[in-house]
Amino acid sequence: MDKDLLEILACPLTKQPLREASAAEVAAWNERVRAGKLKTSGGKPAEPFEAALVRQDGKVVYAIRDRIPVLLPDEGIAV
Repeated sequence: MDKDLLEILACPLTKQPLREASAAEVAAWNERVRAGKLKTSGGKPAEPFEAALVRQDGKVVYAIRDRIPVLLPDEGIAV
């Protein structure tokens, strides 16, 4: 992800800064997604994702799909 873009992105709910998730984090979360253990903030089952942005407190991630961060409040995934 472009570093300049990452510097201006923030959680849409708390305005906390975001960081790019590591490949290991994404793999672990996707295992939990496939097991049906993770849901979006809107209550829908989460879908596997290629990459993610992690909120500073580490409690919520936002999927990156087709190289586009999905920063919608109802699409955050509590981890």
